[in-house]
Amino acid sequence: MKHLLGLEKLSRDEILSILHLAAPMKDIILREVKKVPTLRGKIIGTLFYEPSTRTKNSFELAAKLLSADVVSVSVATSSVKKGESLKDTVLTLEAMGIEAIVIRHSRNGVPAYLSSFSKASIINAGDGQHEHPSQALLDLFTIQQYKGRIEGLKVLIVGDIMHSRVAKSNIYGLSKLGAEIIVSGPPTLIPEEVKNYAQVEYDLDKAIKKADVVNVLRLQLERQEAGLITSLQEYHRFYGLTKERMTKAKEDLLVLHPGPMNRGVEIDEEVAYCDKSAIQEQVSNGVAVRMAIYYTLMGGREE
Repeated sequence: MKHLLGLEKLSRDEILSILHLAAPMKDIILREVKKVPTLRGKIIGTLFYEPSTRTKNSFELAAKLLSADVVSVSVATSSVKKGESLKDTVLTLEAMGIEAIVIRHSRNGVPAYLSSFSKASIINAGDGQHEHPSQALLDLFTIQQYKGRIEGLKVLIVGDIMHSRVAKSNIYGLSKLGAEIIVSGPPTLIPEEVKNYAQVEYDLDKAIKKADVVNVLRLQLERQEAGLITSLQEYHRFYGLTKERMTKAKEDLLVLHPGPMNRGVEIDEEVAYCDKSAIQEQVSNGVAVRMAIYYTLMGGREE
């Protein structure tokens, strides 16, 4: 692997390899001395055309823990504002010696386009409504950590399936690892083609009774402005993960959320921080998984 563009094109073995590598990376994060020389001498650039807190900082921290140098390009103050093309920006970074570029962009397919000419490894940190592979990998790693397996589990994804790059990457990854996928949400936010991969259950109260894991997607508030949901209050009533709704779930249900959360819309605060929730653990696991991604694409010296 030279690039990580999405999970749709990855094999089961490639996904499992990254998850396997993430375990020792998690051990590094938990120990007193957290830094290892694995990628010493390597330079990684982050290029985010959309706002990000968790993903950007997680990728940058992961690089630093592996002893790589990090160049964070601020799009707002870069030559992009002067009209520089995306291709020229990437070629400029390459000329500076950057060997991997982590990119987030609002347009589908931008990472794939960059990989067609770039000598650097391109890592997709989210492209439009297409994929968000590192988020799905950390979700898979978290499920594996808590449940001991993925194959055979019933994983429920709730929310805006149509526009969610997180949902798409999760569906690709879960299906390749043998999970049974259920999706739930308003009919206006569930595309017809998802039925090729998942069972559709519009009644969340029915769906949650079957689930071993529930992954709650953040609702983009502009969906109401677009007329795809009637109101945030109605969405919460039918598709919010509430304390009352949790009483219908299995005792060992695992709750995930990619963040940031809209508390009181797709999830209640008391659910987000209950003993069934692994939302904070997902943040920690995100660093470990991104360390594993760097190691897979760039190699490096053993400790």
